[in-house]
Amino acid sequence: MDKICAEATDLAREAIADVAEGVGEYLCAEPEAERTVTHFFECTLPGYRGWRWAVVVTRVSRARTATVCESALLPGPDALRAPAWVPWSERVEAGDVGVGEILPTEEDDDRLMPAYQYSEDDAVEEVAYELGVGRKRVLNREGRQEAAQRWYEGPGGPKSDAAKSAPDAARCGTCGFYLPLAGSMRQVFGVCANSFASDDGRAVSADHGCGAHSEISDFIQIDESNIDRTGVVYDDESPDQL
Repeated sequence: MDKICAEATDLAREAIADVAEGVGEYLCAEPEAERTVTHFFECTLPGYRGWRWAVVVTRVSRARTATVCESALLPGPDALRAPAWVPWSERVEAGDVGVGEILPTEEDDDRLMPAYQYSEDDAVEEVAYELGVGRKRVLNREGRQEAAQRWYEGPGGPKSDAAKSAPDAARCGTCGFYLPLAGSMRQVFGVCANSFASDDGRAVSADHGCGAHSEISDFIQIDESNIDRTGVVYDDESPDQL
């Protein structure tokens, strides 16, 4: 570290005192480059805990005095700072879009592909062939795999609480209320059409299950021996009151 620049603490304090407030005790000096040193002072401004006033000084070759280059308020190792900014496209999560809100899809979304390209999904190709036109973009293989993985690991998959608590044989693939999806998703997923089930109108996997299975009575046995059957109770003297 350059000795002349390192000893220019008074010059650095005078420079920062002229342009800043809340200048506290002198902290340290750090070399930046040849004949260039940064002096740090404590910042005592409210709300800037751990921040430091920095003054950069330097000198030309063979000069006996240092000059000030610049000053700034910089965060120290323990400074209180706001979290790093994350773009909205990376912050948004599944289910974040509410009623009346709009979520634009990027033109280069990895999940989509132009509809005029082969989608590798027989159902999509069949519809496009019949109509002669198609949607502007359709899901590609990566998009379908991403959706399938999310659905399978979500509340409509085999690992959800509803599926675990249902009888082993009460799987959606054997339920009369199970409507298989079209295309490649048909192999694993369908939509529940039971109005009494918690998954009504939602995509569920074939190995998902719940207690509202259409044939649930075939999978469970009810022991009726412990059921207390009480007869009809009525009053002979007041026949209109049961």
